[in-house]
Amino acid sequence: MSDLLNYILSHEDAFRKNRLPSLYSDFAIHKSTNPDGYAVNVAAWEKALTNAARAGHVSFDNAPSKKRDHLILVADENLLHMLEIPECGTPVALASVFDEAIQKRIMVPFEVYRSSNFKLSTSRWRILDSGVLSPWNVMNWSLRQLKGFVVGSDNTSGKLHTRKLVLVENLKETAKRVLHLQSNRKSSSLDRIYSKERFTNTFSTVLEGDTVLSDDDIEALLIYLSRDINAIFYDGKTIKFLTGNDRSPVTPEDTTIASMKDLISNLTEQISRIELKIGELNINAKNALANKNRISALSAIKNKKIAEHNLNQRANTLHQLEEVYNKIEQSTDQIEIVRVMQASTGVLRSLHAQIGGVERVEDVIENLREEMSKVDEVGNIINEAGPVIDESEIDDELEALETKELREKEEEAKVTRQRLEQLESHEQAARQAAREASKTAEAVGDVESELAASIGQLSNMSLKDSAMTEREGQHEVEKPVPAQ
Repeated sequence: MSDLLNYILSHEDAFRKNRLPSLYSDFAIHKSTNPDGYAVNVAAWEKALTNAARAGHVSFDNAPSKKRDHLILVADENLLHMLEIPECGTPVALASVFDEAIQKRIMVPFEVYRSSNFKLSTSRWRILDSGVLSPWNVMNWSLRQLKGFVVGSDNTSGKLHTRKLVLVENLKETAKRVLHLQSNRKSSSLDRIYSKERFTNTFSTVLEGDTVLSDDDIEALLIYLSRDINAIFYDGKTIKFLTGNDRSPVTPEDTTIASMKDLISNLTEQISRIELKIGELNINAKNALANKNRISALSAIKNKKIAEHNLNQRANTLHQLEEVYNKIEQSTDQIEIVRVMQASTGVLRSLHAQIGGVERVEDVIENLREEMSKVDEVGNIINEAGPVIDESEIDDELEALETKELREKEEEAKVTRQRLEQLESHEQAARQAAREASKTAEAVGDVESELAASIGQLSNMSLKDSAMTEREGQHEVEKPVPAQ
C-alpha cells in the first residue's frame, strides 16, 4: 500500500471500507440518474486528494529529497497506481473528479494558471487563454494534452489525461501562512526583500510535516502572491513584500540588497563549516600525536592553518558586508524618516493654508474679543433696566428673619429641656418601682421560708405520732391472752 493511499484511508472518514466499492466504481455514469451520489463521491475524492497533498503524500514514495508537491497535483497513471487497492483496483471515475474540480475552480491546470492572461478571480473561463497557446507551448504540448485543459468539456471517455493541477485551497492556505510569518518578522524595509533562493529557504517549510514545498509549489505561490492578491512584487528573481505605505515595484537597489543578504547568509554558513573543520583537524592532530604518527599530525596541523587562514578571510569579508548592510539599512530608515517628515510638512502647510496665516488668526481673536465685550455691555444695560430696590428694606427683612430664626431655636431648646425632665422623672419612677418590687420579693421569700419550716415541723410531728402508734399496737399484741 502506497503512502498516499495509507494516508487517505487513515484520515478520511468518507473512505470507510463499506464506501470504497462506490468510490472506486465508475460512478460518472450516474451523474444524471443519481446526481446526489455522484456529487458526494466527487467531493470525497476532492477533499481526500487536497488534504493528502497538503500533508505531502502525493509524490512518489521513493522521491530522493524532502521536496514534495503540496500545491500541485500530478494527475497521471502513477497517481492511479498509488491509489490502487487489490480488492477494488484503481479509481475508475477519477478523470471525472478532476473535470468537476476544474469547472468549480477547486483545481486549475498549471499551464493555464501560469498564463499571463489568467487570473484566479475571473468569474468564468471556458477554454485556454490565448497566452497558453504560445508557440513554445504548442511545441511542447500535444493536442491531446491540450484537450484536457478545455474546461467544461465532458470527459465521456473517462480516460485520465496527464496534467498538473494547482490545488487552489492549499495555495490560499499556504499564502496566508507566508504572510502571517512575514508579518511577525522584523519591521525594517530591508527585511521585506528576498531573493528567490532565500524566499524558498525561508518559507518552504510553512506547512506542517517534514517535507518542503517543491519548485512548482514555489512558482505557483509566487504567482498567487504577486498577481492574484498583490501582496508582493516579483520580477523573476527578487521578491519584495508590499505594505500599505510602500507599494513601489522591485528596483535595482532591491536586487542588490537581496544579493547581499544571500552572500551574507552563504558566508555565515561557510564560516560555520570551516569552524567545524578546524575542530576536527585539531582532534586529528592530537590523535596522530598520541599514536606517534608525526606525518599525519603535521598534515592535520597544516590543513588546520589553511582552514584558519580561510576562516580569517571570510570573517573579515563577512564583517565588511555586514557593516555595509547596516549602513544601507540605516540609510533606508533615514529615507523613510525624511519621507514621513516631508509628508508631515505638506500636511502642516495644508492646515496652515486652511487657517489663513497669523494675520487671519489675529483678526479672528480681535473680532472674538470685540464680540465678547458687546455681550458684557448688553448685560450691563439689562441690569440697569431692572427695578430699583431700597437697601434699608432688605436690611429690615433680613433682621426680622434672623429674629424669627433665633426665637424658633429658643422654642426648640425649651421643648427639648421639657422632654429631658420628663425622661428623668420616668426613670426615677422606674427605679422606685424596681426597689419596691425587690422588697416585695424579699418579703415573699421570707414567708416562703417560714412556711417551709412549718411544714417541716408538722411532718416531723406526724412521723413521731405514727411511730408511737405502732409501738402501742405492738405492745397490745404482745400481752398474754388469759386462759379459759
